[in-house]
Amino acid sequence: MQRRTLIIASSIIFAGGVALGIAALAGDTNLAERNVIPATPLQPGRVAHESRVESQSALQFPTASDVDAGIEAVSSAQATSNSFMASSNAVAGSHSEAKTAATVATTRLTIRATFDSSIATRPNAAAIEATINQAISIYESTFSDPITIQILFRYATSNPDGTVLAGPSSNLSVVYATGWDTWISSLKAAATTSNDSAAIASLPGNALSTGIVATGANGRALGLNTPPAMFADGTVGTGGPYDGIVTLNSAMALQFGRPTSAGKFDAQRAIEHEIDSIMGLIHIAGNFTPDDLFSWSSRGVRNSATSGTRYFSIDGGATNIVNFNQNPNSDPAAWQSSSCPQAHPYVQNASPCAGQSSDISETTPEGINLDVIGYDLVSLSTNLPSDFNNDGHPDYLLYNSSTRQTVIWYMNKNAHIGGAFGPTLPGGWQVAAVADFNLDSHPDYLLFNPATRQTVIWYMNNNARIDSTFGPTPPSGWSVVAAADFNGDGYPDYLLYNANTRATVIWYMRNSVRIGSVTGPVLPGGWQVAGVGDFNLDGHPDYLLFNPATRQTVIWYMNKNVRVDSTFGPTPPGGWSVVGVADFNSDGYPDYLLYNASTGGTAIWYMRNSVRIGSAAGPALPGGWTLVGP
Repeated sequence: MQRRTLIIASSIIFAGGVALGIAALAGDTNLAERNVIPATPLQPGRVAHESRVESQSALQFPTASDVDAGIEAVSSAQATSNSFMASSNAVAGSHSEAKTAATVATTRLTIRATFDSSIATRPNAAAIEATINQAISIYESTFSDPITIQILFRYATSNPDGTVLAGPSSNLSVVYATGWDTWISSLKAAATTSNDSAAIASLPGNALSTGIVATGANGRALGLNTPPAMFADGTVGTGGPYDGIVTLNSAMALQFGRPTSAGKFDAQRAIEHEIDSIMGLIHIAGNFTPDDLFSWSSRGVRNSATSGTRYFSIDGGATNIVNFNQNPNSDPAAWQSSSCPQAHPYVQNASPCAGQSSDISETTPEGINLDVIGYDLVSLSTNLPSDFNNDGHPDYLLYNSSTRQTVIWYMNKNAHIGGAFGPTLPGGWQVAAVADFNLDSHPDYLLFNPATRQTVIWYMNNNARIDSTFGPTPPSGWSVVAAADFNGDGYPDYLLYNANTRATVIWYMRNSVRIGSVTGPVLPGGWQVAGVGDFNLDGHPDYLLFNPATRQTVIWYMNKNVRVDSTFGPTPPGGWSVVGVADFNSDGYPDYLLYNASTGGTAIWYMRNSVRIGSAAGPALPGGWTLVGP
């Protein structure tokens, strides 16, 4: 069967009649040579991006009834900080009215969606809006920047300027040119995560360009004065209300709802791809963009050109996170794509496959990329769940069964650099997991009572308990063994295990409230869940299994509740057990935390997916204390 791929092209135009050329449009790379930086700093401009279909032989195109009246099943969208209202605003262009979204006060990222009448007047408007809302919720739960990004969403066969869409989706984004020193100093000042620390260390010592062209949303994430400037017809100028416009092609085989059927493109993935561009993942031939700071051809050798090897790295080219696309006929800001079906169908892949879906997360290449160009992650909850003092390093949580006291040991990689007493547990309770349930960037205690099966969340601020609430109670025979964000909504979920049947179940949580549940895989005899972490960096936490008898480890790669693959990991030596996982060396990959109950010794095995790449001795625990976290 002939496979489907997409071609994505970009162009850029600045206000005031200054043309910046068109990059890689239909293979005509010479047009990019006309790109120029505008003479006036912070002058608004526009970059255009379109996804195009290279081959349509296997696609299922909608019929007229599908386009006009088709309503697809969509699960309830996650709540966002938008409250959609039915008020209508006048909109210039081919559609006269739009349904706007009212923004409530927030201390985190807000994406304010305006639905063009091309969506609002459709019989399947609810399905389209729910899919957009679902995509927005992922960004709002992943990033904490206190800014509002204004996006107009459309569902039509042409762009706002009337040009016919050739593929599933497109966007127009407002861009600004900022001086080099201003951008670099702002980027350094915005560093908050371990990703940022590595990325800042890799920045060049000298200017590589007079300035940097970036989207307005990206500039505001860094505290710059780069306001929305786009009107509904795609033109830019002072007073324009939007940061960008996303158009979904109503004539294409887009599915609003998951799972995505064979022969159809996942609309949510397409929406996220375009949002990524508006937020800042752009590449403009002849101009220096934020991603050019992190584009490499080999260790220590930069490459921002669309020829030769070019990959995304935040540590000076030492680690290749993902290859940039170098196909001149498709988007140079996207990732290099494999043939369909793809093992890693990332949101930013240059050539998405029909029938496959994906989302961004804090650990996917897109999430890491947005993090290092200026956005702030809510927390590295998947692979950094126990950073109590918020220094970018996971910490040890110790428990004394005699006194029921807890102690936090602050760690810097394998070094114990300090400590503080935590709260004392009541009788009969144990710490089942550590995770940030209320999304305040502080890990919390999840307590479990084996006798009553009750759960309680103790909300923490560093080592201090500031509040608490009851969580749901598992049924008889079940225990809570871990917590991680399996469904990608930003909130950690309960992982339950039944020792009699060896079954696992995931309870989807929204803070302390159970909002759903799914059955997970059944463990083989003799194995237990030692920890949960995203070992293959696909944005989904995986099971780490440990066999106490053989000391073998196995990683079960998960997609939400579904086991999609597995591989053996390294085997600890005699007397040692795997008791947890966290990213101790800040390379993005979760590492093994080993414990020797006889000696009280700890060790960290640095991992790259399933491969041990190094190790370090950790501090030994004093008598009477055990390791309960991470």
